[in-house]
Amino acid sequence: MAQLHQRFIQIAKKYSGKNAVSDKATGRDYNYNRLLIASLILTDKLNAYNSKYLGIMLPTSAGCMLSILATLMAGKIPVMINYATGAIENCIYAREKCNFKTIITSRKLLEKLNIHQIEHMVMIEDILLEVKIWHKLKAALMSKLPYSLLSKLVSDGPDNETSVILFTSGSEKEPKAVQLSHKNINHNVDNVQQLVNITPDDVFLSELPLFHVFGLTIDFWLPILIGCSMVTYPNPLDYKEICNFVREYKVTLMAATPSFYYGYLLRSDPGDFSSVRFAFAGADKLPQKVYDGFLKKHGVKVYEGYGATETSPVISVNTQENHKLNSIGKLIPNVKVKIVDVETGKELGPNKEGKVLVKGDNVMTGYLGDLEETLLRIRDGWYDTGDIGLIDDDGFLWHKGRLKRFVKVGGEMVSLVKVEDVLSRLLPEDVICCVVDVPNVSKGADVVAAVATGDFDMQKIMKELKKELPAIAVPKQFVVIENIPMMASGKVNFREVEIICRERLNEEK
Repeated sequence: MAQLHQRFIQIAKKYSGKNAVSDKATGRDYNYNRLLIASLILTDKLNAYNSKYLGIMLPTSAGCMLSILATLMAGKIPVMINYATGAIENCIYAREKCNFKTIITSRKLLEKLNIHQIEHMVMIEDILLEVKIWHKLKAALMSKLPYSLLSKLVSDGPDNETSVILFTSGSEKEPKAVQLSHKNINHNVDNVQQLVNITPDDVFLSELPLFHVFGLTIDFWLPILIGCSMVTYPNPLDYKEICNFVREYKVTLMAATPSFYYGYLLRSDPGDFSSVRFAFAGADKLPQKVYDGFLKKHGVKVYEGYGATETSPVISVNTQENHKLNSIGKLIPNVKVKIVDVETGKELGPNKEGKVLVKGDNVMTGYLGDLEETLLRIRDGWYDTGDIGLIDDDGFLWHKGRLKRFVKVGGEMVSLVKVEDVLSRLLPEDVICCVVDVPNVSKGADVVAAVATGDFDMQKIMKELKKELPAIAVPKQFVVIENIPMMASGKVNFREVEIICRERLNEEK
């Protein structure tokens, strides 16, 4: 299998005049030929940097996509940096972890984030200003070469080479540097395409950040390696604008986190999503009220899937042909999953809950600079997801929570995810919630519910919770956090929520 950027060249030559990217941040459109020429120009500029790694800190846009392509064409590895939470700290962390200096970013982004440029940051605006007419002519001539020749003029190598460094979300502990190979992402692209029957006629909404694996694979590599059109927008939280773009460009495929879908549901008008044939939800549990809301308002089923940064990301997904509500779908082709006992590691049969292990060409090569953690998580080719789940008699995978989101209360294990599911169903539709644990000297921990507003009858909710949950699982207190901390991926930042809850409860003592 060819490397990712070589596959792009092949597709760009095949669909040269077809619209590739409608960049809503800049108002520019790029057909595949223009995208190829621009990537070749940028490759020429990036060849000046000697480092094996190049940091990329750019919002979802044609500029970010071109930077990734050009970095790979120049024989380097892109290190995708999260700018949404602690941008400068993340730059420093990435540099130390991967041992590089240069970070490609944007002056406009730094201004929006209200942060200063640090040493070895290179502004993409400045790179573009340095492009001369002869750079453009050279790239245009190169783009006309046959694929067999052009593919040899850019970086070439085996598909098991690293294609990107991504950092885990850090929602539970320090981020790890995940090495995904060309083979890993190729596997996901080819098998998801087969499962969902994606064609070059499809139009993707690309609004997820490309420093997150969900956005990188599903919003970038998947459409660009098939020859689809993409509508890019850098802010998935701009709910009304996103709804307008879906309607205007007749988007057929979209991927988002449940929290983003919830925002789109609240800000959309009937008909906004009438063109959508497949809506994919991942990165977190899809609440029933979001699924029901989209189906009622738009006639669109939101299909829940499952994955991890370390698996490129997709492991399983519901589809039109195979759909079981509240499950996380059937495995994508060429992926194996087994459920094992948490204590003994023994493989369990159907309908038995245990730890979810994954095997396939989508599993990462390892964590950069962390052999110990790599060996802990990958054994005999099986990646330990750290999730609890089961496979039913029909082959559907069910997610029961993170192993780390089970807490021992009074000697009994309580699933915080299950408490969240029940609480979310009982709360008014516009109330966002999450559940965390705080230390309790006598019981080990207490379950606490964090909610975005206190505008509901707490006593009534507590009464209903006691009917559906064992006493030890019922939240002992509600903590109102107007803006529940979120990761850029759309996941709740549980570490931050726990800190806030602990501080609030200590203040009340």
